[in-house]
Amino acid sequence: MPENTQDKLEDIYKEAAYSHINTGDETIHAKRITGRFRTYKWYASALYILFFITPYFRWEGSQAILFDIPHRQFHFWSLTIWPQDVWMLSLVLILLAITLFAATAVLGRVWCGYFCFQTIWTDWFTWIEDKIEGNPIQRRKLDNTPWTMRKIRLKLFKHSLWMLISILTGVTFAAYFADVYGLWHSYLTLNAPLIAWSVLAAFIFFTYVFAGLMREQVCFWLCPYARIQSVMVDKDTEMPTYDISRGEPRGKLRGKGSDARGDCIDCHLCVGVCPTGVDIREGMSEGCITCGMCIDACDSIMEKVDRPKGLIRYASRKEMDGETLPTLFKRPRVVTYSIILLLSMLGILYGLTHIPPIELSIVHERQPLFIQMSDGSVENKYTIKAVNKTPEDLHMRVTIVAPEGIKISKRENAEVILKSGKIIPLPIFLTARPEMLVEKQTPVRFILESIEKPTMRVEYESVFIKGR
Repeated sequence: MPENTQDKLEDIYKEAAYSHINTGDETIHAKRITGRFRTYKWYASALYILFFITPYFRWEGSQAILFDIPHRQFHFWSLTIWPQDVWMLSLVLILLAITLFAATAVLGRVWCGYFCFQTIWTDWFTWIEDKIEGNPIQRRKLDNTPWTMRKIRLKLFKHSLWMLISILTGVTFAAYFADVYGLWHSYLTLNAPLIAWSVLAAFIFFTYVFAGLMREQVCFWLCPYARIQSVMVDKDTEMPTYDISRGEPRGKLRGKGSDARGDCIDCHLCVGVCPTGVDIREGMSEGCITCGMCIDACDSIMEKVDRPKGLIRYASRKEMDGETLPTLFKRPRVVTYSIILLLSMLGILYGLTHIPPIELSIVHERQPLFIQMSDGSVENKYTIKAVNKTPEDLHMRVTIVAPEGIKISKRENAEVILKSGKIIPLPIFLTARPEMLVEKQTPVRFILESIEKPTMRVEYESVFIKGR
């Protein structure tokens, strides 16, 4: 083996010697290594730039995305979701959950490895730490040295940047529930309401502690996903896997007899780059977040020792056992997840395209159900509750479609101004001659339509009770 390659391997052994599974007694300092999976991870991190800039998007003079809890309105550009449309939120939650399950069934904990908030923020924090305090060996040495002005300066600088990211995270999250510019002004002038300060304090604390201090311990002990992943994967799930048949028996690549060993040179770099400190060679672990850093590390070593890449690779247990892999959509759980995903997406699409501009409900008066008038006619009272979901006031007219003899008894109540975003209760009285009605309960259809825009109309079915 060339001398320069041997020197490189010596450096790898020295740095990886500190790597082992951490049970919480010390901080894991994972080596940052380049490679295609590291690049994928950066791409995933870049998506979270949208989290920080989206609240600043404006649409028609207002914040484009705003969860207005006090007014019970969720704004998505020109679309407004009201409490009456909350069933779509259930479909969205189902969609997100099934997407997570489906991704896990196909590629393991790919969400944890690339898209989880904890993973992304921890990656940012450790990148800052790496730039300020140096590589893993330098960081461990710094942690073990007595406090000096240099150590204080480096630590203070690092923690200040961590705190800045935590503050920006808290303000950004709160900005999805309040106008971002007004929120910044209230924070800077110290006039923010208690709830705003509480949200900010909570996010600063948990972002700083989870991403900066606890790191992989959140994945080990606090995340429920790590505990239930075993029920979502099977022998067909592709995850970072160590090829035992090719790698064993492992050993240092030096001296005589090295040709009799497997391809694994036991450098521990796969452990040294793991953000949770697990050893992929020991099989599936609840700490593995399938980020692929071990694959990049192992491939780089295989290049140095002139061995084929793929000693650690994305593969299923069936593939490692030499079995034939089924096509993706012949796996029952994948088919089930796909059907649920499709139904959820169709339901959400239907809801978004059929949100009425006016939500109408009509309540028939129950005490009494009817009133016998002095002239022998019967009167029923109804309360119309209409919500105007449009940004402007609407002048509406109430009409009915009913058998002959049933009519609106007080025409002055048949028109109403619906204020934007308001619920307007409107009493309506219908009368009829009992002898003109065949059934005790006669179907009646109420129609609420705009006087200026007749095409804007909603209908509601009810009944007229003729009495004895």
